[in-house]
Amino acid sequence: MKTSFTYGAGMALASALLVFALYFLGFHSDAAKFPTGQKIQMIAGIVILVGGLVLGIRARRDETPADEPFGYGKALGAGTLIALFSSLLGAVFTFIYASFINPGFQEVLVRSEIAKLEAKNLPADAIEGAEKFIRMMSNPAVSMVAGFIFGFIMSFIAALIVAAFIKRSAQVQPPPLATA
Repeated sequence: MKTSFTYGAGMALASALLVFALYFLGFHSDAAKFPTGQKIQMIAGIVILVGGLVLGIRARRDETPADEPFGYGKALGAGTLIALFSSLLGAVFTFIYASFINPGFQEVLVRSEIAKLEAKNLPADAIEGAEKFIRMMSNPAVSMVAGFIFGFIMSFIAALIVAAFIKRSAQVQPPPLATA
């Protein structure tokens, strides 16, 4: 469990550092730059997710004695725990970030999404209705819960795939040679 927490916390920390980098580079304060920041965050987030799961599951596998199997189930279990801790810590960071570090983040997100809707030439009443929903979903508390659920589901799906490549069969020790 300690290994899973360590790698889950590492993934959450790496994701938080990515968010801070985007914040300091202005991608979270300008609605025009926000879509580019989202693309950067998505690509880097996938790298963090897969890299963290691979390293964490391998570390858990290395803790298992070589004569014991570390099959798909154990690999998936390790990946699931890493995903759980990463998602939980990431959700807490999301709440802190949106509430205290960058309280204007919600407004930037709303303006960016409205600009996308306006580019599609939607009627004003449809945009107004969508704005209410976007504001509700971008509330820090709602973002925290949704981020945890979505983050865990995506991390679990990645763990399903990564575990298939990290599993290991038990290494059978040959019997000692008889000496005559």
